[in-house]
Amino acid sequence: MRVSHRNIYANVLSYMNRSLSSLVELNLQASSQKKINRPSDDPIGMSRVLSYRDSMASMAQYRKNIDTAQGWNSLADENLIQVNVVITRLKELAQQAATGTLSADNREQISFEARQLYSQLITLSNASYEGKYIYSGHKTDTAAFREALFAQSNGNGTLDGNILSVEGGTSGTVLVQFLDDGGLSSAPPPAFRYSNDGGKSWNNGTYDPAPPLNTQVLLMGGVRVTVNNTANVVATDIANDDNDTSGSWLWVRPTAVYQGDDENSIAVEHFGSTPGLNPEAAGVFKTNVNIRIDSNDGTNIGFSYSTDGGRSWTEGNTAPVGTPSLPVPGGFLNLATNPVPGDQFVIRPNRALMHVEISQNETIQINNIGKDVFGGLYNSQPVELRGKLSNNLFETVGKLIGYLETNTQQGAQEALDDLTDVQSHISTYLAGVGARRNRLDITNNILYGLQLNATERKSSIEDVDIAELMTQMHMQQITYEAVLKSSTTIMRMSLVNFM
Repeated sequence: MRVSHRNIYANVLSYMNRSLSSLVELNLQASSQKKINRPSDDPIGMSRVLSYRDSMASMAQYRKNIDTAQGWNSLADENLIQVNVVITRLKELAQQAATGTLSADNREQISFEARQLYSQLITLSNASYEGKYIYSGHKTDTAAFREALFAQSNGNGTLDGNILSVEGGTSGTVLVQFLDDGGLSSAPPPAFRYSNDGGKSWNNGTYDPAPPLNTQVLLMGGVRVTVNNTANVVATDIANDDNDTSGSWLWVRPTAVYQGDDENSIAVEHFGSTPGLNPEAAGVFKTNVNIRIDSNDGTNIGFSYSTDGGRSWTEGNTAPVGTPSLPVPGGFLNLATNPVPGDQFVIRPNRALMHVEISQNETIQINNIGKDVFGGLYNSQPVELRGKLSNNLFETVGKLIGYLETNTQQGAQEALDDLTDVQSHISTYLAGVGARRNRLDITNNILYGLQLNATERKSSIEDVDIAELMTQMHMQQITYEAVLKSSTTIMRMSLVNFM
């Protein structure tokens, strides 16, 4: 069999290219430090590598979220510790002021520091992280609290609970003393006088001649107090006007107004023509819930709901007719009468708490609602915290300042008792923040371990063994050089060979 020079040349060229291609491939692996540079290198391995990359990217984002949550909660932790320090100092001042041996001047001197501590509490309640206020709910660009005025009485008469608002400004507590018995709707209403210097001097107060409907407005220089005109007062014994247990008295003193949002209310929108449904929602809803009525066979109402804005629906739900209560995620939609197919509803809860995702299907709260922590005024009224007004920090501190500036020993003792409740309330919130920080630390450690594990497993599939690669490259180089050497021996194609 004759071997032509053409066949020899083609085979030699093929062997050279094959050897060189293997050497180039090993060189690419050495350059990238990866065994898999194209899907064709290892299709199954590439699929696993992509899966690990996706998982590692998710874990990296979760750890970034945890870092953000740690920032918010660390600030809240330190912030509430400082609030506790201020409350402790206020308790010391209240304890001093409740001592019977102190004079009016002594209590006035104590009030100067109490005023400064009140301002410090305003500053602490408006703490911000990276330019976002941490106690304002979703209104992160709005300061949680602003300084304001409110009033409380000594309990004689029915003023407490009927004070609607206090407007204006004053440098100190305004003390109000009623001089006549009667209801504020009387004509003329009961006379009163007020003092801006703790009772040392008095001015006659007046009423707004055209107050809003069903109200009475007390005018005291730069301060206006709006009260329900259904309230009544008791006359003070002027001969013994230093005794604030005689007759009806008011203290107009500082407080703070919450300017953020809350999670107290749940709105329900109805889309349909059925009258008298009066839809109301009850429960704790983390997101909007869309509800549509699918059927009504006279026995049961069939309905569907969606928690993602209508993109997907959970169907086949039923509730008995009558005064239906439709169970949905988070609570119930209560209706006064039976709906008909085609009626639709949207439950829209107020949302003030913010959450971040720290692992798959796991979120954590990063902020607190300021009014639930510090109290103050919301919708023009003092906030009761856990059923007690004494847990309201700003109202309690405001009362203490009012009592100090008007030389009220008994009031200072009452404020001291309330400050104990306030401190317990703040400590409870502080414990909640600490618990979230601990959970974040644990989750971060778990994610760190998972990241290391995923990195090692991905590396075992994708990365090259440098020592093995260098050995392979050396052997492939020897192979290539051998091919070149043998090729030059075989392919001696000189004209002399054909002579």
